[in-house]
Amino acid sequence: MRRGALALAAIGVLAVGVFAGHWWGTRGRPDASVAVPPSSASTPPVPAGRTILYYRNPMGLPDTSPVPKKDPMGMDYLPVYADEAQEASGNAIRISVDKMQKLGVRSEAAAMRALGRTIKAAGRIEIDERRVFAIAPKFEGWVEQLFVNATGQPVVKGQPLFEAYSPELVSAQREYAIATAAAKSLEGADAVPQDSMKRLAESSLARLKNWDISEDQIRSLAQSGQSRRTLTFDSPVSGFVIEKKAVQGMRFTPGDTLYRVADLSSVWVIADVYEQDIASVRLGAKATLTVAAYPGKVYQGRIAYVYPTLAPETRTVPVRIEIANPGYLLKPAMFAQVEVPAGGSGKVLTVPASAVIDGGIRRTVLIQRAEGRFEPREVKTGSRTEDYVEIIEGVNAGEEVVVAANFLIDAESNLKAAIGAFTATANAAPAAHAGAPAAGGANAPPSPPRPASVGHRAQGTIKAIDAAAGTLSIAHGPVASLQWPAMTMDFKVANATLLTGLAPGAAIAFEFVERSPGEWVITRVTGDAAAPGREPRSAAHQGH
Repeated sequence: MRRGALALAAIGVLAVGVFAGHWWGTRGRPDASVAVPPSSASTPPVPAGRTILYYRNPMGLPDTSPVPKKDPMGMDYLPVYADEAQEASGNAIRISVDKMQKLGVRSEAAAMRALGRTIKAAGRIEIDERRVFAIAPKFEGWVEQLFVNATGQPVVKGQPLFEAYSPELVSAQREYAIATAAAKSLEGADAVPQDSMKRLAESSLARLKNWDISEDQIRSLAQSGQSRRTLTFDSPVSGFVIEKKAVQGMRFTPGDTLYRVADLSSVWVIADVYEQDIASVRLGAKATLTVAAYPGKVYQGRIAYVYPTLAPETRTVPVRIEIANPGYLLKPAMFAQVEVPAGGSGKVLTVPASAVIDGGIRRTVLIQRAEGRFEPREVKTGSRTEDYVEIIEGVNAGEEVVVAANFLIDAESNLKAAIGAFTATANAAPAAHAGAPAAGGANAPPSPPRPASVGHRAQGTIKAIDAAAGTLSIAHGPVASLQWPAMTMDFKVANATLLTGLAPGAAIAFEFVERSPGEWVITRVTGDAAAPGREPRSAAHQGH
């Protein structure tokens, strides 16, 4: 019995040794697990109506297979269907129906519409410059008494403003009174002295009129023959005192402005219209405006003038609108919101404004080719309203454009990647496999074209190696494809054999991919670390 137990133990040790030797002999040959028979690789069922062209590397490496297999990390190669390959050769975007429903994707057909629009601009209320009057005496004197003594006070035409004393005015009155009395006394005398006295009286009267003495005061002076020490000055217009410099007792000289009176029964609205809208503004066109002070009240006016200058700071052109101001509700310096209708002539091709993705340099819309399939297309736009945009080029009438969730589709750079890859994919040379012999001989099926690599390239210096964890710490330079600056970070390696021959301090060039969010995996190493004459190491071709 003891001999039998010893024999069984020996057999067990021998079996463990054989298994360990087999494992040790195959651990350095990763390709031993690459070429997996089709029966051992997991083959998902093929959907009805779809044809598999080939299987691609799950890490995005340029490696394909006509049959199912696994990569060195044990991941199944992914099937590429005929319809997917056709879309990949263009610039189409594919989204599952479930994801479309979650995003809330909606589409609408491009159609012909009359694009009537409204120009909106910010404006401000200003005084009509033609209705401002200055009261400035034309002689020297002193203000004896003020009848209007506050800024903002309303006045009517003919209302007394102030009373003034002037020695020149008193002298002119006396001269006119004496000349008038002398002319009357010389009636019936010789013509020469009579004419001379009349001319003197007329000259004195003209001087009083030139000094803006009222007709009533001149008539009273002629009738009484008595000059007055002071004279009263009346308002020439009705309005509001917007400036008052007169102070009781002050001295003034000819030309000094004592009052400024403005008629506010009609005001101006200066609207700042943007440069791109100024061509649609027409003289005489109706305009409506609202002010925050009176919600719901709408004022009507007409465009009277378009100024010939543009404000470079705001890229706007001032437009003057004349508007009546009943009740003086519109106050100068108020802000107003102005709307000017600018209807277009005829119908044009339009899409909803939400369908256009404006990237600054180009404008793009998403065309829905079929359910779940979209094509980004660059367009040229024209006139625009709040709801619709004119399409000059890029879309045909009746084509369905995405009007909701198009920005969400673009959020993960799917749209930009498709547009950027359109030219690159079209010009990619599919001859990479054209001249290579088929793996299975002359009767083997032709190798499908390889998809474009999604890897990134960088150069750097090895800082540390962790063989147990399968990681490299590399101080690399900028990575243009990811817009990364130079930095030091840790990378995993796709296969442990990529670490062979590497040492800290070695300068290398390497390729890497993002296997999962935040997990960066090196798939290829080249550079000074490789021994002279040695092939660069790639995770997809180790052991060949």
